[in-house]
Amino acid sequence: MKKIVIAGGGLITNEDGEILMIFRRGIWDLPKGKKEEDETIQTCVMREVEEETGLHQLTLGNEIAVTVHEYVDTYSGNEIEKHTHWFLMKANKAEKLIPQAIEDISEVIWVKPSDLHQYLQHTYPSIIEVLKKAGYTNA
Repeated sequence: MKKIVIAGGGLITNEDGEILMIFRRGIWDLPKGKKEEDETIQTCVMREVEEETGLHQLTLGNEIAVTVHEYVDTYSGNEIEKHTHWFLMKANKAEKLIPQAIEDISEVIWVKPSDLHQYLQHTYPSIIEVLKKAGYTNA
């Protein structure tokens, strides 16, 4: 039986319209993480984005998508079905970006929408889906 995991993530833009991307384990991604039992999905998104990027001056917008993907937990061997709630967010470009090394995040960068295609070649299908629903790509 699959275990259901609820997570939250952010599609963050700055005042120049750039999109925040993180680089983790060889893949470009958006910040996201598992919801803790005692928090709302909105609180989860804010916490995870802060932890993974170092950003604190964040504004949470509307939910734009829920993606579902399955994987096998490498530690327990359990089958997991992960439901990630994605929200639009705004951040200040001047704020320092700090990759969360403990989560294997090696880079946090701002990407111009016109340059997005090169990052999408090295990302997950669910990230392309989120960007598409937000109107950033026709991929």
